[in-house]
Amino acid sequence: MHVLPGAAAAGRPHIRAAMFVSLLPMLLAAQPTESLPFAAGERLTYVAKAGPGLNGSGEMWVDGPVDMRGVQVITLHSEMRGGFGFLKVSDRASSSFDVARMASMHYSKVERYPIGKHAEEVEIDPATRSWRATDGRSGTSLTDQPLDELSFVYALRSMTLPADSALVLNRHFDASRNPTIVRSLGRGSVTTPAGTFTTEEVEMRVRDPRRYKGEGVIHFSFSADACRRPVRIESAIPNAGTVVLTLSAAAPVIAACAPH
Repeated sequence: MHVLPGAAAAGRPHIRAAMFVSLLPMLLAAQPTESLPFAAGERLTYVAKAGPGLNGSGEMWVDGPVDMRGVQVITLHSEMRGGFGFLKVSDRASSSFDVARMASMHYSKVERYPIGKHAEEVEIDPATRSWRATDGRSGTSLTDQPLDELSFVYALRSMTLPADSALVLNRHFDASRNPTIVRSLGRGSVTTPAGTFTTEEVEMRVRDPRRYKGEGVIHFSFSADACRRPVRIESAIPNAGTVVLTLSAAAPVIAACAPH
């Protein structure tokens, strides 16, 4: 993990992330919070919008713990649904997450479109820094704390990001999908159906040739409280427009994490 001083420099789209890694030293590391801001039993509900007339809903929730290959893991879930008229789309994902190591051990995803679907299932071994998908693909990870698309969101919730700096993280389980660049954008305020939240604004740049046709940019608004819930998630996806998820309900109800 590397840290890049100066948020403005991190935002220049023509500077390759690889240059950051090779030219700038590690100055500061994102620090995990003393206790994780999520646990089994949490359920977040969202309303979704993606372009004119395309509406939907979704949930993110946490189950467990269960034993997986001798390790206690929690299971992270995400399910999004939407459509326009008879045209329906859905996106379902799950991640088996080793909280002690902060690493993903299994990832599955199924996306359904009006004219097809995409599915993947991956076994990840943090100890050997390797992974294997059910479709025959395999590869290595650059770290013994690998993450997938879903667990990356929860890992971000557990980090305190340095101000006015960008982090270069080589933590996606697939080495070809690295680096991921995370940048703090400061404080904000977001009004949702669940209330108005003071937020910590975070930008994440990901390498995803299939979904984003190259680099994708995801904007998170995390609640600036002990729960650090993603109260708003925005991303521009080719052929889908700008997709926005906005928190509509959260359980359990925690007084320290209530909107103001």
